[in-house]
Amino acid sequence: MSRTSASPPTAGSEVSAVPAGSDVSAVKVDSALTHGLKQRHLSMIALGGVIGAGLFVGSGAGIASAGPSIVIAYAISGLLVMFVMRMLGEMSAANPASGSFSVHAERAIGPWAGFTAGWAFWVLLCVAVGLEGIGAAKIVTGWLPGTPEWAWVALFMAVFLGTNLAAVKNFGEFEFWFASLKVAAITLFLVLGVLAILGILPGTDAPGGANLRGDGGFLPNGSNGFIIGLLASVFAYGGLETVTIAAAESENPVRGVARAVRTAMWRIALFYVGSMAVIVTLVPWDDPKVAAVGPFYATLDHLGISGAAEIMNVVILIALLSAMNANIYGASRMTCSLVARGQGPKRLGRVSSGVPRTAVLVSSVFGFLCVLLSYWRPDDVFPWLLNMIGAVILVVWIFIAVSQLLLRRRLEREAPEKLVVRMWLFPVGTLLALAAMAGIFLLMLREPDTRDQLLATGALTVVLAVIGVVRQQRAAAVKN
Repeated sequence: MSRTSASPPTAGSEVSAVPAGSDVSAVKVDSALTHGLKQRHLSMIALGGVIGAGLFVGSGAGIASAGPSIVIAYAISGLLVMFVMRMLGEMSAANPASGSFSVHAERAIGPWAGFTAGWAFWVLLCVAVGLEGIGAAKIVTGWLPGTPEWAWVALFMAVFLGTNLAAVKNFGEFEFWFASLKVAAITLFLVLGVLAILGILPGTDAPGGANLRGDGGFLPNGSNGFIIGLLASVFAYGGLETVTIAAAESENPVRGVARAVRTAMWRIALFYVGSMAVIVTLVPWDDPKVAAVGPFYATLDHLGISGAAEIMNVVILIALLSAMNANIYGASRMTCSLVARGQGPKRLGRVSSGVPRTAVLVSSVFGFLCVLLSYWRPDDVFPWLLNMIGAVILVVWIFIAVSQLLLRRRLEREAPEKLVVRMWLFPVGTLLALAAMAGIFLLMLREPDTRDQLLATGALTVVLAVIGVVRQQRAAAVKN
């Protein structure tokens, strides 16, 4: 797929999605969208997209299970994420599209694959919007007790709905500053941690390797604990896909996504692996605060940083609001791309003044519905939704890997000049990544806590795949 030179529509114009071939319709919808994102936006979206509450809070459960070996777990999963990001970067730099991996899967495997990957990801993002809204509201009601959580969620939804209904540059600016604050917080944490480890920070003594060797050693809970920590680390990295979706609306999509992918990977590894190394070196892994209130708070509290709890609450709130904003954006663009390729209701794909406003509105409403379900049906429907999205990101990664495996040979044969980003060690690197993903699925089946998630996600994927295949066959019959 190559980009056209068509100018974005003027204010007030509307473009209806057309159910044409994948490449043609994807180009049409991307041309209809405005190109208001700058390189600085893409770079910070790439960095900030994976720095979320999963790192600041969720990593505590992984540390409590794996102990100091959580550093190895994050390094292994981080390497897998780098491979996935490299594969996605290769395809997105060669063929930028707002549908990202969904478009690539359709081109490589078939329309059913694009349908399955795209709508599964849409469900994931919309449910995640609701979860992030709930989490953010809980923090604010802790500061302002007596105020209703749902009202705060509604306020956050309204703010980001307005942001995403306006020009894409508003989304980019929000994400730039949100991501900048998250990166600054992580960087400051790492600096303080390294100073404390070296014994330079006032009021602290160098811990040496006492916390790494004590309380059961580096692998205190054996291989089972390490596996649980590994699974927790894998899902903490979700969010890297947003930058390739956003690249289609940047000033220079090819250069933008290439640079964002190259610069973000090593920084993400530094932030995640470095943070885990600092935490388990400074704080005993079995400190109750690590799992109860989060490892970053536990570390700051251990260092005697006054107001550690409030500092982390502010950082986590920023992370949650950033994720809400990014997920509403990603869900709306994925919807718009799917509809443009004839894989959804046409009304959802209407682009007005360069923004898919109907898709933004529907995605936000679905996210808020998930919030209401958490109040109305907290014991059955809501947990089912959470399980259903539990392993969607792995399904998406598998589609990315298979698509890259198939498209790379085609690109080398038909348009080698488009390979401005190349997957490492191809095809061995891609095959190793696929094997690692299969291994993670097996580990999820092995663990009771993740088995239900895998089965529910599997059911969602199968249902979407069946619908996709039926639609593909009907389209082929009509065409013939």
